Amino acid sequence: MATILVPLPDRDFDVTEVAVPWQLLTEAGHRVVFATEAGATPACDPRLITGVVFGKLGARPEAIGFYRTMEQDPGFLQPVRWADVDPAAYDALLLAGGHAPGMKQYLGSAAVQAIALAFTRAHKPVAAICHGVLVLARTIDPATGRAVIHGKKLTCLPKYMERAAYLSTFWKLGRYYRTYPAYVEDEVVAAMASRDDFVRGARTLSARGTREDDGPAMIVEDGDLVTARWPGDAYLFAKSLLARLPAASPATTRSLS
Repeated sequence: MATILVPLPDRDFDVTEVAVPWQLLTEAGHRVVFATEAGATPACDPRLITGVVFGKLGARPEAIGFYRTMEQDPGFLQPVRWADVDPAAYDALLLAGGHAPGMKQYLGSAAVQAIALAFTRAHKPVAAICHGVLVLARTIDPATGRAVIHGKKLTCLPKYMERAAYLSTFWKLGRYYRTYPAYVEDEVVAAMASRDDFVRGARTLSARGTREDDGPAMIVEDGDLVTARWPGDAYLFAKSLLARLPAASPATTRSLS
């Protein structure tokens, strides 16, 4: 059994990007430990449950169901504090995304960046999706003076996706889809060794991967690092992380039937 650390903000994380990996990891018999700044129980972006605009653009029903189950998990209800995390006690790090304002607490945290640095230095699996890649873009290795993603191939939330979501909802939600002045892609690319290392993938605004069909999904794997673009990649993203973990014993593996 592996133990996976998932740092989160107190509120506004993406439902799918957390609940889908949690579901696949726990059903495979692994342990997921959540961490928040002060140990408070976190909460997702509520609009992703009810629908962002006119009931649309939210999480899919299956991901919402996983989230409702995850909400009852003792590890979710009683997370550890960022400051108390000992990276040596964990086998992998998962950095989820989200675009609502509450994400800034986590995406800009020096404590979370210190955790990310420890995992990358230890060459443990690190999986980052969507805005979660910003944590790595902002994590500077003092030994090199560069971001820990420098020299890596990866992806993140593409600019065209972020722009499309913003332009289609600005009339009602303002900058809800623009967490920071810079687009995620632009900030991430600025921290990379070369723009050629950024993988945008085929354009899509609606087709999502599922548990059974990875066709619409895309991830980028580079050594210990796995990155993905958006919630539509969450299943493939979780499967890639699972492949980097030791198999859990049959006694700890649970069925979803």
